[in-house]
Amino acid sequence: MKRSVAAPILVVFFSIAAGGWLLQQGVDRAENIYVRVRVLQEVIDRVESSFVDEVDSESLYTSAIDGLIRDLGDPHSSFLPARDYEDLRIRTEGEYGGVGLEVVDRGGYVTVVSPIPGGPGGRVGIRAGDQFYEIEGVSADTMVTDQAVELLRGRAGTQVSVRMLRPGVDEPIEFTIQREVIHLKAVPFAVMLEDGVGYVPLLTVRETSTVEVRAAVDSLREEGMRALVFDLRGNPGGLLDQGIEVTDLFLDRGQGIVETRGRAADQNETFNAQRPDRYAGLPVVVLIDAASASASEIIAGALQDYDRAVLIGETTFGKGSVQSLFRLTGGDVLRLTTARWYTPKGRSIHLDPVDRAEGDQSHTLTIAGQLLQPMTIEGRPEHQSEGGRTLYGGGGITPDLFVSPETLAPREVEGVRGLFSRAGGFSIAVFNFAVAYVRDHPDLRPGFTIDRADLEALYATLPEYRAEIAREDFDAAERFVRYHIGREIALQAWGEAGQFEQLRGFDRQLQRAMELLAGVQTPEELIAAVEAAEPDLLPRD
Repeated sequence: MKRSVAAPILVVFFSIAAGGWLLQQGVDRAENIYVRVRVLQEVIDRVESSFVDEVDSESLYTSAIDGLIRDLGDPHSSFLPARDYEDLRIRTEGEYGGVGLEVVDRGGYVTVVSPIPGGPGGRVGIRAGDQFYEIEGVSADTMVTDQAVELLRGRAGTQVSVRMLRPGVDEPIEFTIQREVIHLKAVPFAVMLEDGVGYVPLLTVRETSTVEVRAAVDSLREEGMRALVFDLRGNPGGLLDQGIEVTDLFLDRGQGIVETRGRAADQNETFNAQRPDRYAGLPVVVLIDAASASASEIIAGALQDYDRAVLIGETTFGKGSVQSLFRLTGGDVLRLTTARWYTPKGRSIHLDPVDRAEGDQSHTLTIAGQLLQPMTIEGRPEHQSEGGRTLYGGGGITPDLFVSPETLAPREVEGVRGLFSRAGGFSIAVFNFAVAYVRDHPDLRPGFTIDRADLEALYATLPEYRAEIAREDFDAAERFVRYHIGREIALQAWGEAGQFEQLRGFDRQLQRAMELLAGVQTPEELIAAVEAAEPDLLPRD
């Protein structure tokens, strides 16, 4: 009997002791955190009051926050002051009150790169190359872009007065612009190519992306489109919900789109298509490259997993993480990585930044001036698509058919690197040359060519922009220079649709997509065609 009584007493005593110890541990931990917070505040106060040089107290707090976030080792987590958050909101929502002008710092002035088509700035007569002389009576010759943009933005319906400098005009030109709600397009244009193939580029994934993609594809189908090239190259991603909605246009109800996995339970979720495939039976080629990231990788990965589309191009960036926004006191925002993305078949989209840096060993330049990333499948985990095809995980989305963009020969690369040493001035020279070229050629049409006299005229202007380039480098980079002059002229003359048409002859990835779609009538036939095709550049194993 004694034994049977003593045991429970011992257990109770141990439970009380353990509970007390655990409770004390909790108190100690809370007190320790409180002490560390107090120490941090004391350090900031002491630095502010006693450091040999005067310091800004606000910058001390900002530095402490930045240091904390930097130590997480995550490039996608950040502290956003209220003003920076407003810029992020505009990029993702695609709507703001303003004058509809794209501007940059050039030659010491805030310069108009291009008026947004249909925007109030373009309608009053402001054009590419114009420079801000005054904004609301405030001299703009010492402003940077952010300062000018802050004055130009405002509530729709209000007015802003500006004075602009224009090449060839002696005195500043006065304009009064009525601000409007500016809608930034995710799909800038959609065109029908040869043989009933439609082309739709998606530049970013923002609030209006699904509506714009649906409208573009529907319009092309009404024109008789039998196959689609969906271009996600250079798409940096954006909103998760819109990436899901765009994907839902091409999948059947119940098919998976993306899975998020995080430390917190509410971050673990699987998103499925909610509607039938809107474009069932339509063959789709998706173009991707090393700059396709985030939500655009969700779209590409899901369509590839279900054999709904064929992917052509290069392995994507590998930005496979979810950022949540937490509003803070005073309007500031904490952007924090809270989960990672996985395709429906379990492939991780996330590529560790260290692995990305180690893989960047290529010295081949594309004609657009970008490094060509080497493609490798060595060591990548293998997965199976819905139809049993082998797909590769391990970060980023690997295309079904690797096709390199137009590249430069070694001597051309040497010449381009000479241009890069004066890249800022060279870009300004090309921009100004293009603006003048459009003005001096009112009958210009897509397909124009840059002749030797044009190259000589550009070269003669380079010293004006501190962009002196060795003659041998300029001559070696001739093909690169022609490409960029033509691109800028077409952009200024006809916008992005005209630029696309002018550069089609250089687009090897689009050309390969058109070849693959020739004669194809169904998604199944497209899959068979890509399995029979040879890659443009064999993977490096």
